[in-house]
Amino acid sequence: MDEARQRIDDLVNRGLLDQWYAVAKSVQVKPGRPHAARALGRDLVLWRDAAGALKCLEDHCPHRGARLSRGEILGDHIACRYHGVTLDGSGKIVRVPAMPDCPLEGRSPVESFPVAESNDAIFVYFGSGRQVAPPPLELPEEFASPDWSAILCVSPWSCNYRYALDNLADPMHGSYLHANSFTLAFGAKQDLMRIEKTARGFIVARVEQQDENFDWTEMVTETAAPYCRLDIPYPPAAGPGGVFRIIGFTTPVDEGNCLVFFWRMRKASGLAREAWRFLYRATLEARHWHVLEQDREMLVNKAKAQLAAQDAAATRSAG
Repeated sequence: MDEARQRIDDLVNRGLLDQWYAVAKSVQVKPGRPHAARALGRDLVLWRDAAGALKCLEDHCPHRGARLSRGEILGDHIACRYHGVTLDGSGKIVRVPAMPDCPLEGRSPVESFPVAESNDAIFVYFGSGRQVAPPPLELPEEFASPDWSAILCVSPWSCNYRYALDNLADPMHGSYLHANSFTLAFGAKQDLMRIEKTARGFIVARVEQQDENFDWTEMVTETAAPYCRLDIPYPPAAGPGGVFRIIGFTTPVDEGNCLVFFWRMRKASGLAREAWRFLYRATLEARHWHVLEQDREMLVNKAKAQLAAQDAAATRSAG
């Protein structure tokens, strides 16, 4: 790989800028307690101010470099536990208690990040500095619909986020990797694939087989918060609500790790909604985690094998 292409590949591997990324579940950021997160190679600290609004800064005290996530919340502000340096949500130092009239007060040496909360998740915007304000956080229409009931799950995967995206855009693997899984055991193991361009991305679908297995994926890429959508047909034994829909977001943590956020959804309301959610928690959730683990283990080992092959090639070249 030539040097210019390697630089581009390295930048893409760290994650694209000027986008919103899910970084945590809402329940992880509790009132009165800072929460550490990591995305796109950046260490972050999240907290809620006195009114419950979210704040996000880089997780770095400008005084001695301690983690702000190890500190404490003081009203709307966060204070470093090492020497008490206190910052507001914009990254400005509002108080240095160990040194009255300290010249650091009023400065803004810590980067702040736009943050938003929706559907049990927290999203942070990572900008390139080319625009003053971030674009709006546009989320799937299912999130705003009372017809859909959603349950969020989050899983860390020890592989680059591009492996996860490749996996999501590959309907053919369902009949093989998940052949012993609930509903995904059905369907042909041979087919052609087609790619259809849409107004906001593209759809990858099997040509011959439809509504039998995980047979298509929609990748929504023309947005500041890219995501995927796919349906899995469900039998009546799985309770009310029709197809099982998955909305997925993938967040680069660093070059070797990512987070996958999956909203597991069904169309149900009233008593049917409560029945589906109870059935999911009681029976279906373990099966779905089993499927997710099959994907994770495959991709993690694939990433390890590729790194080993690259190291072996480098050794041969050096020799």
